[in-house]
Formats: sequence, C-alpha cells, structure tokens
Amino acid sequence: MIMSGPLRRRRPPYRGRWGAAELAPVILTLLIAGLAFSTPREIAVSRLLPAAPALAAAMWPVLPTIVLGAFCLLVMIGLSFVYEDLGTQYTSAAIVAVTLAAAYASHVRLQREDILFQVRLVADAVQKVLLRPLPRRIENIEIDSLYLAAQEQARIGGDFYEAARTPYGVRLLIGDVRGKGLSAVGAASAVISCFREAAHDEPELPDIVHRLETSIARHSAAFPAQDLPERFATALVAEIPHGGGRVRLLNCGHPPPLLAHRGKVRVLEPTTPSPPLNLSALVGDPYRVDDVPFAPGDHLLLYTDGVSETRDHTGEFFPLSDWMRRQDPESPHELLDRLHRDLLHYSGGRLDDDIAALSVRCRTPQDHETRDVDDWTV
Repeated sequence: MIMSGPLRRRRPPYRGRWGAAELAPVILTLLIAGLAFSTPREIAVSRLLPAAPALAAAMWPVLPTIVLGAFCLLVMIGLSFVYEDLGTQYTSAAIVAVTLAAAYASHVRLQREDILFQVRLVADAVQKVLLRPLPRRIENIEIDSLYLAAQEQARIGGDFYEAARTPYGVRLLIGDVRGKGLSAVGAASAVISCFREAAHDEPELPDIVHRLETSIARHSAAFPAQDLPERFATALVAEIPHGGGRVRLLNCGHPPPLLAHRGKVRVLEPTTPSPPLNLSALVGDPYRVDDVPFAPGDHLLLYTDGVSETRDHTGEFFPLSDWMRRQDPESPHELLDRLHRDLLHYSGGRLDDDIAALSVRCRTPQDHETRDVDDWTV
C-alpha cells in the first residue's frame, strides 16, 4: 500500500534534534560578537545582538533561548570593558526584553506544535479506518493500492477504495466524492462502511449499488453541504468470481478502468452508462453490469480522475493509456510504484487533485506459491 505519508507515529517537529538550521542563532551570535570586537566602536555592530534570541524563538525551546539571551548579555558586558561609551545599558536592556519576549514566543510555538502533532495523529487514525490497508492477496488475486493527497500536509480526502473477500468472489470498490474537506470525507466514509456490509450480503452488483445510493443519500440529508446543492459520488464496483476467468464491472459515472492483456491495453468503457451515486432519481436507474475476460497474468487498473487529469506544465493530461501500454510489471505493487513516480514527475511534483488507484492482477500457475495475506496489517 503506497500512501502520501507513512502510517506510523510521528514525532513533533522539534525534540532535541540539531541541524544546520537550528545552529543559525549560534552562528549569528558568534558572527555579531566577532564583528563587534574587531570593528571600530562607531559602527556599533553590538546593537544587533538582540536579533539572536529573536531568531532562536522560531526554532528552539524556551530554556536554550534564554541561555542564548544570557550569553548575548555577557558578550555585551564584555564589550563594555573594551569600548567606552558604547550604550551598553540600552543594548543590554534590549537584549533582556527581546529574550523574555522570545522565550514566551517559543513557549507558544511549542504548544501549537504539540496540538498540530496530536491532530495529525488523529488524522492518521481516521485514515487507517477510512482507507485501511488492503490484503496483498485474496485467493489467486493480487491487490495493491495507491493514495496521494493533493495537499502536502493532507492525510484524508474524498477519494476512497476497498476490497473484500466475499461468498461471491473478490469485490472491489473505488470512487470519488464531489467536493473537498471534511464533508467529502464524511460522505466517503458512509459509502465505504456501506460497501463493507453490502459486499457480503448482496448477491448482485446492482443490489450493492442501490445500498450505496441509499447510504450517501441519507448522509447528504443528515449533513447537507453548504457549498454544494447536491452531494454525489462517482464509483466503480468490480467482482472477480471464485476461480477468476472474468471480471464483472458496474460503473457509476467513474473513469473507466484499464485492462492489460499480453501487452495490449483495453479501456473498459461501460456499454450502458450508469448515473453517479445519489443521482439515480434524476436520470432513472439504468444500472448495467459488464462482463469482461480476466485471464491469468492480466492487470486491471482502477483509478480516480485525479490520475487521468494530472497535467504537466503545458496543461496536457497524463497519457494514462499510453503509459499503461509501456508497462510490464511483475506485481501490482511495482505497477503502482511506477505510477506514483511518473505522476509526480509529469506534474512537476505538484498535484491538483487527490489520487487513488487499485492495481489488481490475476496470478498465473507459474507464480511462486506464497502465504495468503488476509490480515489487515500494514
């Protein structure tokens, strides 16, 4: 599972680690002190000493900031023995005042960093529930997932996916809720939670979609979005029956998946378009299932529009179909690893939308036998 950030406990930004940036206040202090002792009194470089504890407040804890201010005060006192009429009392008062203010600023900064750290831990926990790690293999089907957040510090968004072993075979879900922010996350959570139950209960894919439709409609009614007149989501539900050989697809307004078979790539457009979730009441209920061969060695790529609509500096879309034709991966993880790298390279490292993808491969008889990974671990 490839994520925009690893799902592990992170440390707060500063806890006693020193690098080149953290040494900047010390370097500035030594530089000012050296110039103050080596230049004429008229230049009065010593008046810059209060800048050192002010800079330290941006990156140091409270105690080291106070210690640096005390050192600057000692430097100023030492200069008074070398030069007369240096305005020592005024500069010393400025150092004391700036040091006290810097210590308080450092205290407030650390408090906010701790709060942000706790918020990120909560966001990581929510992401583990919403986009929990998928099993690497279910029966003869290998699966891997990719999620990239458009915002660097984001942990969760409106894109979602899920996979489940059911009495009817392996069932997959991928989708994208219209909108951004917490309201989109709530709608995505409602759809995923419903799918995790319906995938085991309903024998047919249209029955699953009906339940997803009901779930997002209830969520939209309970939590109306102020910025959107109607909350809806595109979704693709897939089913690979026991024993493989074919894949059944129900596409609800979602980008069509790609199927790679012996070096050829096929875009699996739906024969009859189905409406996005929560819009069937407006356009009717024409849910249709497509049946496609899925032979051993085939790769199926399911993705959200953030993948196909990634742009380069000229505004051109990422050529996903052509890119897929050039790939010959050994595993779903390798395919998504390449996709991750190439998307970032194509966009110059800047994504305009969240990205989610599922890579599914039907194992061949020549594949090495490995232990089935059914537990939900990272």
